[in-house]
Amino acid sequence: MTRKIDYLFLRNGSRNWYVRLQGPERAEKSLGTSDRAQAEILALPYIQEHKMRLLEARPGIQVSWRHRFAPGQEHITPDGERIVADDRELIFLNHNGAIVRKEPNGEFAVALPPLREQKAVVRREEQRQRTATSADDALIETYLKHKNVTGYYEREARAVWALYKQLTNGKPLKDASRDDGRKLVDYYEKQDLKSATIQKKVGWLTAAVNLAIDEATLKFNPFSSIVPERDDKQRRLPLNEADIRNVKQNLDQLDEGDQLLFRVLASTGMRLSEAFEIDGEMEEGGRRYVIVGRKTPQSLRRVPLPAAVLPFLPRKIEGRLFPGDPRAASKRLNRFLNGVGIEDRRKVVHSLRHRAQDRLRAAGCPEDLRWAILGHEQKTVAAGYGEGFPVPLLKRWIDKIGF
Repeated sequence: MTRKIDYLFLRNGSRNWYVRLQGPERAEKSLGTSDRAQAEILALPYIQEHKMRLLEARPGIQVSWRHRFAPGQEHITPDGERIVADDRELIFLNHNGAIVRKEPNGEFAVALPPLREQKAVVRREEQRQRTATSADDALIETYLKHKNVTGYYEREARAVWALYKQLTNGKPLKDASRDDGRKLVDYYEKQDLKSATIQKKVGWLTAAVNLAIDEATLKFNPFSSIVPERDDKQRRLPLNEADIRNVKQNLDQLDEGDQLLFRVLASTGMRLSEAFEIDGEMEEGGRRYVIVGRKTPQSLRRVPLPAAVLPFLPRKIEGRLFPGDPRAASKRLNRFLNGVGIEDRRKVVHSLRHRAQDRLRAAGCPEDLRWAILGHEQKTVAAGYGEGFPVPLLKRWIDKIGF
């Protein structure tokens, strides 16, 4: 008889049901309801994804997502409905471009080697090698190849391009105006997206057209400066000391790699992406340090390794300290915070950076020294990477952050 597994549980002091998923990565998530029947329905997508990941980990089994419609493209159904296909979602639009409904773009598929696996590889390769159907399509393809945009970002860029073509009825870019570009902004604003998110999505087309202008293929960018400036950015809150105590009591829920990652972020205040840049270490004045902040010249800096993290590091960092994808790590750590009861949406992994800033300020750290440690894209300080503050001095201040 197969043992029945109950994924739902009630946490002490809370009326809401939680879903617990155990495996290589343990995760607990509040379902936001005290109704058991409703919780069972809300938990189904998490359980399905979890089971697929466990199945995928078994030798010889290939788990994939089988698309109903090819992602990153516009489709017209036999009934005349317009569809914009994302990787996991189908967006149905009416003749005015308004959203009618949304549906999953396919389902999980389990393939057994060798024959089915070979066919799946062929299908993915055919999808990757899409042929351009117009000069503008070729322009987008050129940009993606030139900038080596792949994976999630490639799918997002293709989806934005497909949406633009649908909203403008395929109007060529050489004839487009800013009002045509603003149709994208209007569409996303109706979905209540933040201005920063809209800027990120439209930015793919802005960059692609800028490349075409550099190569004299186009003369005007219809996507330049079309996203209005709005003060709608969600303010992140720092994790307070009660949150940090809660994290420490439950840190063993994370695997060793993520435990170290959390300690590094908490005790240095560096960005998550910067932690994944660490691929070696140096020494100055008997103090170990790493170089991070390759995103911009202003953020490039030396970061001493603080006392709070030294006992958990290898004797010498040689090679990448944190392999893998920063986006996946962000999801894991944010799920962890949520699972240990830190459910305020304003408190995320990036909140550790705000905590570090507050701790340094409270300790009396001068502003130029704070930004020499934390880095700031809009605060160019000579005390960053090159000649400036010595590492031993930075080390004395960074130890004030603690964990």
